[in-house]
Amino acid sequence: MRSLAIGAALLLLWGLCPLALTYVHADVRFFPIPAVSTSKNDGSEVGMIVPALVTGPDGDLKYLVAPMVVYNSIVGARGTLNLFRYEPGGKELRGIASWTERIERKFLLSYVDPGFSNGRYSIGFSAMHFKNATVRFFGLGPTTVESQETNYTASETRLNWKFGVYANEVTQIAVSQRLRHMQAIQQGATELPFSGDVFPEAPGVEGATILGQRISFHYDTRNNLVTPTDGMAITAYAELNYNFHQGADPLYSRYGLEIKKMFASESKRAILVIRGDLQATIGSDVPFYEQSSLGGQNNLRGFGVDRYIDKQLIAFSIEERIHILRTRLAGVIADFEIAPFIDTGQVFNSFKNVSFKDYRITPGIGFRGIIRPNVVGRIDYGFSKEGGAIFAGLDFPY
Repeated sequence: MRSLAIGAALLLLWGLCPLALTYVHADVRFFPIPAVSTSKNDGSEVGMIVPALVTGPDGDLKYLVAPMVVYNSIVGARGTLNLFRYEPGGKELRGIASWTERIERKFLLSYVDPGFSNGRYSIGFSAMHFKNATVRFFGLGPTTVESQETNYTASETRLNWKFGVYANEVTQIAVSQRLRHMQAIQQGATELPFSGDVFPEAPGVEGATILGQRISFHYDTRNNLVTPTDGMAITAYAELNYNFHQGADPLYSRYGLEIKKMFASESKRAILVIRGDLQATIGSDVPFYEQSSLGGQNNLRGFGVDRYIDKQLIAFSIEERIHILRTRLAGVIADFEIAPFIDTGQVFNSFKNVSFKDYRITPGIGFRGIIRPNVVGRIDYGFSKEGGAIFAGLDFPY
């Protein structure tokens, strides 16, 4: 996905170049483009993507089909097929199939409809199986150091469904359920020490099978779910989980509160976005990959994915999204933004242990290419004392 996201951003840039290769047949446009990416945990990739943008008679994007072949510096050659189908009202069908020369696999199918049954309900489901051979683990707590870095392969299967009822146009109550089966962690693909050897007592090393039930509250006044320019969103949830894998205390609960607020200029060419996130996990035998984490493409972007892990989390981010260009690409309108940001936060075992000295701060800058109302391609660079990190995604970080 990171190469696809960077490829999507390159695709939008490619559309500005008069030498771009464009093949037009009815409402289908093909853009052979290079796929280049680098990630703190996942290594470097180089290859080719051939995205196809399919638009309807009204000019709206209906499909994005993106076959991709890349070479990864850690796990070797990878072939991927990505399919996205967009429908009015925010409906989206997503399918991904990926096979890598060494260890890694990924298969995903998901569907969301935020306006099901004439807008009275929202529904969503997803099924995923993957093996990720470059996962890092530094141990638990806010003071882990870079020299503790280890690697393992995560092999897991996830099933999720969600059903929401709208109390009014901006308020929703939802129930959801998830099943997560995680095999015992296996040897990774890097030369780093194996996590299972360095942290054999970490909860979840021997695997887990988790059934979780969640109830959530959503208040959302944003003018679009995927590419908003104004409004506010509040999400609060409570979740009860049971780990069927043998453990001293298989029952645990999780709670969360996230607040996002957008402040748009009169022209909406500059949008200030503020996000606060609070998470808490209660239980004595919670797998480490089920606990709260900082680092990655959505928070503390100067560190690698899941750099800090513990039961509780406080995080705060501020980002200024500045519009720099609008152009027509493959029959649709594309917008480009730059986005300087600052992320901060910390993880901790107990609220009694919160300390200002454990807060991490990562400034950075992002670049976004947007085809409204459905598609966002982004690249973010965050700086940290461990050297910084580059992330890509097909959505906003928050």
